[in-house]
Amino acid sequence: MKHQFVRAAAASPESRIADPAFNAKKIIETIGEQAKAGVEILVFPELSLCGYTCGDLLLQPALTEECLSALLEVAAETKDRKMIVFVGLPVSFRGKLYNCAACAADGKVAGIVPKTHISDYGACSESRYFSPAPEGSFTVALREGVTAPFSANLLFRDAQYPEIAVSAQFGGDSVVNSAISVCLNASEERAGKRDFRKRQLSAQSEARVCACIAAEAGSCESTTDCVFSGNHLIYENGICLAEALPFSNEIALAEIDAGALLYERKRGKIAVQAETYCEAVCSFIGDGELRLRKVPRLPFVPDEAENPAFRAEEILSVQSHALARRLAHTGAKTAVIGVSGGLDSALALLVTARAFDLLGKPRSGIVAVTMPGFGTTRKTKDNSLVLMREIGATYRTVRISKTVVRHFKDIGHPLEARDATYENAQARYRTMILMDIANQTGGLVVGTGDLSELALGWCTYNGDHMSMYAVNAGVPKTLVKYLVAREGERLGGKLGKALAAVVNTEISPELLPPDPSGNIAQKTEDLVGPYELHDFFLYRILHCGDSPRKVYDLARYAFSGDREDEIKKWLVSFYRRFFSQQFKRSCMPDGVKACCISLSPRTDWRMPSDASCALWLREAENL
Repeated sequence: MKHQFVRAAAASPESRIADPAFNAKKIIETIGEQAKAGVEILVFPELSLCGYTCGDLLLQPALTEECLSALLEVAAETKDRKMIVFVGLPVSFRGKLYNCAACAADGKVAGIVPKTHISDYGACSESRYFSPAPEGSFTVALREGVTAPFSANLLFRDAQYPEIAVSAQFGGDSVVNSAISVCLNASEERAGKRDFRKRQLSAQSEARVCACIAAEAGSCESTTDCVFSGNHLIYENGICLAEALPFSNEIALAEIDAGALLYERKRGKIAVQAETYCEAVCSFIGDGELRLRKVPRLPFVPDEAENPAFRAEEILSVQSHALARRLAHTGAKTAVIGVSGGLDSALALLVTARAFDLLGKPRSGIVAVTMPGFGTTRKTKDNSLVLMREIGATYRTVRISKTVVRHFKDIGHPLEARDATYENAQARYRTMILMDIANQTGGLVVGTGDLSELALGWCTYNGDHMSMYAVNAGVPKTLVKYLVAREGERLGGKLGKALAAVVNTEISPELLPPDPSGNIAQKTEDLVGPYELHDFFLYRILHCGDSPRKVYDLARYAFSGDREDEIKKWLVSFYRRFFSQQFKRSCMPDGVKACCISLSPRTDWRMPSDASCALWLREAENL
């Protein structure tokens, strides 16, 4: 698929025990069906060519020889298809029998991977029949003149994208740690087993930063002592992408973001970990379009499947405990916050209240300051007053307009010039007020700026850019809005109503005078672009390592029917701003990482302030 996405499937079609010809026929039918669906990796269960529950029939040469013939038929079906297929079969080699996963691609058997760990547990009593994989790399004869690589260290790479490597394993038994693992399984169904499988695959895929495609033996296996359910699963870095429920006879189908996995593996220095391994180069990645994968518009905002109430509480706890620790360490008597009636300061105030509760300190030690200026509207001023009062903070009002006008006279700046000086002077004066009040009260200034503003540089250098602890620095704007809304619902009453009003107010720095009706005239998203787009870009670029073309295509997919005509414009703007504003991030104050990314120059993001964005802009502008 495009952009290093890989469409994968796990299946257990109808089968008969000890009938490789019939099983191969059903597998071939499934290959044809899934090829039409654009599947590039197709996985069948352990011993799928003969059946996992064959018992002592596994020792019969007639069965193993018929399995090899069936394997060659399956391999022939992959010719001229962009697909690799994994099937399970017993293979006799040098007088021993091995439980194997065979990879078929490009019309031939690309390689055979024997199982390394043989267990007595389960329906098969495997050690009765199979030997553990031999050390080293060999060649096994499939028929006269036809051979295949035979090794537990076998790796399958795509001819066009060699970084996308696939390894075969059985359950958690893996020798090669690749970006994609196919798991040929046969575990009986019983109470609690589905949850066990999911925990195991989630932990395995997250620990190895890989995708796991697990195919389980289906319900056609023998039920002499147990039953199998075909509970197929596909996981990517700890997240379940697809599941075929037990006994559903369904196929698990998903699109794996191999590009994002490779980016994350490079960051974590995770490489193929076998000391020696042999490779098979196959052609299996095509150029199909994304169809199945969910690409959320708001990647930082938890969806309903993630237990959003728990996730919101988790983020707020991270923020409040971090701030509580800083307050305790510095011995601060107060926490000083500028409260504007906007989203960011509302969240900072909520988090600070939690921090004071954690420390057992009275909330009156929170000094909340509203500083109305040229652009302050009655709506935001009223919201800020309710918030400060209902939180239980000590609140002050410091009007800045007269002092800023006097400052303009001092520096010879005309009042009618509504430029950067006009706006930034207000922001810097507000910061000076907060710093001075912090000195006056023995306190610490809590910054309100968020992660999205840091990415875009939408802050005044040494103005709202600066604080003594930036509690929102790891929270993007869309998540700020979500957290404030959730807290409003949870708290209710006057405070809940005020928070709801904040959520429904246009985002604005309020540095320019209101319109003739007294409403906000300066709307941030009209100037820098929609935050839901910028947060999408931020996630895909920093967390997933996507190229401009991939970000653009995924944004069009996620925002289909909405904002499509804006995407290129704001993507170009994002790259320009992100690179040019690094100097602000290079000296940003301490602030906790609350979600999957951070722009702290001390931990997560290191970039010189004079780095060129020409390479990225060229691609973005030519979309």
